Amino acid sequence: MRSTEDVVESLRKALAGVGVILPSLCVDPATGAGDEPFALVDLGRCSVRTAERLASVLRGECPAVGTPVVDVRDGRMGEVVEHVGGAVRLRPVAGGRPWECPAESVGPAAPEEVLRARLRWANRQSAGT
Repeated sequence: MRSTEDVVESLRKALAGVGVILPSLCVDPATGAGDEPFALVDLGRCSVRTAERLASVLRGECPAVGTPVVDVRDGRMGEVVEHVGGAVRLRPVAGGRPWECPAESVGPAAPEEVLRARLRWANRQSAGT
């Protein structure tokens, strides 16, 4: 049987693999210090966005809520907001109006393109435009 610390680390890696980070994930200090053979795992607190992404992953939605994607029909980049029937509702990464896209028309967004779009948005915000 694996130790609780090993199980926590395994869970941390599995969650990270689907894009979910629980910063407070740890061995529960109260039960970890006791004589019980198995301590409890404390999942901790997380933001609403993280909770929403975790729920999306558990529902088996692909891509999960919060994932940056590209609408391959026109190249627009957006972040998945929700799944509606056979469509995916996307919010532009760099700001703008949300739109719906058929689920089969979304593709992965390159991390460097997501970063560029977010940087452009942040620069526009700081410039007050």
